[in-house]
Amino acid sequence: MYQFLAESIFLSVSGGIIGIILGIGTSKLISTLAGWSTIVSPMSIMVSFLFALGVGVFFGVFPAYKAAELDPIVALRHE
Repeated sequence: MYQFLAESIFLSVSGGIIGIILGIGTSKLISTLAGWSTIVSPMSIMVSFLFALGVGVFFGVFPAYKAAELDPIVALRHE
């Protein structure tokens, strides 16, 4: 269970950081190419990062918890 938690946190954090970098980069690119004024607020970055973290942890741990509750023989027979 802890392995799935650590993995889902790592993937969520790295995905959130990549998303932040891509979002800021795209905002700067649009601002430069189109001449538009773009603003990226720290609050929007924080909310989006926390949302990505929450979704990643939930969808990483919830199936692992359900699988951990199963009897291994029953789980293998079900496939």
